[in-house]
Amino acid sequence: MADKLFIFDTTLRDGEQSPGASMTKDEKIRIAKQLERLKVDVIEAGFAASSMGDFEAIRAIAATVRDSTVCSLARANDKDIQRAADALAGSDNKRIHTFIATSPLHMEKKLRMTPDQVFEQARTAVRFARKFTDNVEFSPEDGSRSEFDFLCRVLEAVIAEGATTINIADTVGYAVPELYGQLVKKLRERVPNSDKAVWSVHCHNDLGMAVANSLAGVQIGGARQVECTINGLGERAGNTSLEEIVMAVKTRKDYYGLELGIDTTQIVPASKMVSQVTGFVVQPNKAVVGANAFAHASGIHQDGVLKARDTYEIMRAEDVGWATNKIVLGKLSGRNAFKQRLQELGVEFESETDVNAAFVRFKDLADKKAEIFDEDILSIVSDEAAAAHLQEYFRFVSLSQRSETGERPHAKIVISVDGKEVTGDCDGNGPVDATLNAIESQVASGAELILYSVNAITTGTQAQGEVTVRLSKSGRIVNGVGTDPDIVAASAKAYLAALNRLQSKTEKLNPQL
Repeated sequence: MADKLFIFDTTLRDGEQSPGASMTKDEKIRIAKQLERLKVDVIEAGFAASSMGDFEAIRAIAATVRDSTVCSLARANDKDIQRAADALAGSDNKRIHTFIATSPLHMEKKLRMTPDQVFEQARTAVRFARKFTDNVEFSPEDGSRSEFDFLCRVLEAVIAEGATTINIADTVGYAVPELYGQLVKKLRERVPNSDKAVWSVHCHNDLGMAVANSLAGVQIGGARQVECTINGLGERAGNTSLEEIVMAVKTRKDYYGLELGIDTTQIVPASKMVSQVTGFVVQPNKAVVGANAFAHASGIHQDGVLKARDTYEIMRAEDVGWATNKIVLGKLSGRNAFKQRLQELGVEFESETDVNAAFVRFKDLADKKAEIFDEDILSIVSDEAAAAHLQEYFRFVSLSQRSETGERPHAKIVISVDGKEVTGDCDGNGPVDATLNAIESQVASGAELILYSVNAITTGTQAQGEVTVRLSKSGRIVNGVGTDPDIVAASAKAYLAALNRLQSKTEKLNPQL
């Protein structure tokens, strides 16, 4: 029987370190449940010592998730490890992941520790973590730039102390595939007790090689765990993309010869959920989950696919969760049909009240557009979940705007501010600029708009527009997402959603540790 490749998902921890991708406790729980449906082997739920919000989220996920191992990151010190252990206490299937930097640059400049001090701290950290669980992972941070002999010494010691997973971290995306694969291979050959642990790879995408490096670590180096994120989300240029790793190994099983436990039909739903929660739009030409991943524009390609799909498609769209029949509901559809489609999409609500609220939004949308797609339903669900868990201090009420060639655009918007309706009236360089100026004339947030993007949720001129707005204020970065068939209205909703996140007292700060 082929070896199994374990999938370690760190969307909720490393992925969240993207500026603006910070999630609330409830958002983390929603994504963790989807990761469990995806059947990932390990969910790194967060960094328990980074904040009370992260601690509570990990604790809630540990109490909720049963089919995946729940993990917390911890620096190599007793305080962090104790915090991780406390957060994971409610889980019968848990892992503590501890780390310390081992490269000369990091030890000297960041840690200000000698190699001997780092060696001793790594050993004692693993020994302490073993008091709480026999599932302990150790990572040498910046491992790909560490001195080889010292790295071997540290890894041999932590395995002797009971580390069951060893993760070679390419923390800054410096590695190249051949060298990285050989590094993992040589470490496994040189460390005497290497067979006592599962070897793992964790690569960043600064040079665009995270997936290639990870696969080299697997095929050349013999690693049997890949650390990755949905949509490749992560700080700087991102992490190894889960969907690309999974489908590469599955599609080319003839080469890799590895088994996976992943339910690939849950990949696209997971991708859409993470995109909607974080506000990080998936590029159309993104492998596996991009809107164009299974589209064919060339006449030659279209002809070939019509005659035989495998002429130009190496994967089936439905195998990764794309719907084969996307038009499912309309304005005449009833509540039971709506609930049935939610079930088919793997959407779970906490109460019938939440289902009813989502159904009302569905009917409102169905009055505006003739055909409701799966993507529309998932957008409704995401908006409803966000509204349920984030107090709407600012709320969209109505909008009118005028834009004519040769005249300055004008917008008049009515919003609710802490339950009281106010009206903003402003000009702008375009209808969106005028609308956002009208909002600011009433709220005076002082926030800086650092990103504005528009994405069509589905195809056609009736498609809902999905607008993402990223605001920065006092070092805090938040995203807001708004959807509406009217792009200007969607922009207003996105801006107000971001303002609500700035206003919220429970919104967790972006960790960036």
